[in-house]
Amino acid sequence: MRILYGVVGEGMGHATRSKVVCEHLLARGHDVKIVVSGRAHGMLSKAFSDVVEIKGLTIRYVDNRMDRDGTLARNVLAAPGMLAKNVGAYFETVSKFRPDAVISDFDSFAYLFAKRHGLPVVSIDNQQIVSRCKIAKFAKAGAKVDYQLTKAFVRAKLPGCDHYVVTTFFEPPIRRKCEGDTTLVPPILRREILDAKKRARPGDHVLVYQTSESDTKLLDELQRIRDQKFIVYGLRRNAQRGNATLKEFSESGFVEDLAAAKAVVCNGGLSLIGEAVYLGKPIFSVPVRNQYEQVLNARYVEHLGYGLEAPQIEADLLRAFLAEAPKFGARLAKHKQDGNRELFGFVDKLLERFAHKAKRLKERSV
Repeated sequence: MRILYGVVGEGMGHATRSKVVCEHLLARGHDVKIVVSGRAHGMLSKAFSDVVEIKGLTIRYVDNRMDRDGTLARNVLAAPGMLAKNVGAYFETVSKFRPDAVISDFDSFAYLFAKRHGLPVVSIDNQQIVSRCKIAKFAKAGAKVDYQLTKAFVRAKLPGCDHYVVTTFFEPPIRRKCEGDTTLVPPILRREILDAKKRARPGDHVLVYQTSESDTKLLDELQRIRDQKFIVYGLRRNAQRGNATLKEFSESGFVEDLAAAKAVVCNGGLSLIGEAVYLGKPIFSVPVRNQYEQVLNARYVEHLGYGLEAPQIEADLLRAFLAEAPKFGARLAKHKQDGNRELFGFVDKLLERFAHKAKRLKERSV
């Protein structure tokens, strides 16, 4: 099949997860065209030959918090040019590709192309869990406004897909009206993480990954825990600050440091949490404020006994978390995931169903 794969470009998590799925599709003999925006375009264009760049939304962060007003203003100002560029890209390249089906990782433009041309469309992302599952009360407490806003936004983003494949490390009940077209699967894992499983061990350092460079208090708090070693990614520089080693991002280096970490300190994004869970690493999660999806992940980390949720990185709380790391590790050891087998198997069946349906329609029209 010819598959149009749309990837939202804000953050790199969507790109790394979509890369895994696209590699699988190509290995199965499908022809894949990727449309993507932002920094994700640079990464995916190095891995695949057929990648189209479009303009996408961006998020502004201030002190480990999503700046709602700044984000809204930036995207409103950019919208007219964004729309013009995307329409041009689609008409020039995507229409000529003549896809048979569309997969969207929270990307609106590939989805709209599918709807405009009557193509089957599959959503593969983690955000849909907010609107298609029953979220427990503990995960909404004190964040009901953000929850309702996020649910409304997610519900409006990709309505009416043929199927929703939701990647998640926790499994809340699917809403009754969504049961027929929603499937929960484990988080998507990179090949590097799958290979690291055999050599994963609790080492002598704590891996710290922060997506927001504006978190100015991070290093000061780490310095207060003098008996621990930290390896810090996300601040985009190589340096030594007391007991904290700062590293520029390197995929191979990051995976090795993750596999050998005694614990992980991160935000609430699914990619790293999913990898940490798979490798059995206790998680201290500090979700970016005003991003409910991250709050949701962090609260389920704590609920499942995989670690702690915290409003900020604070030395005393982090010290208490590290003292309890063996307990969290024991819970994580009970987690089971057979790589990406469940996801790949289900996506293959969906595409086979679409192909058979298209074939029947073609035969009837002859």
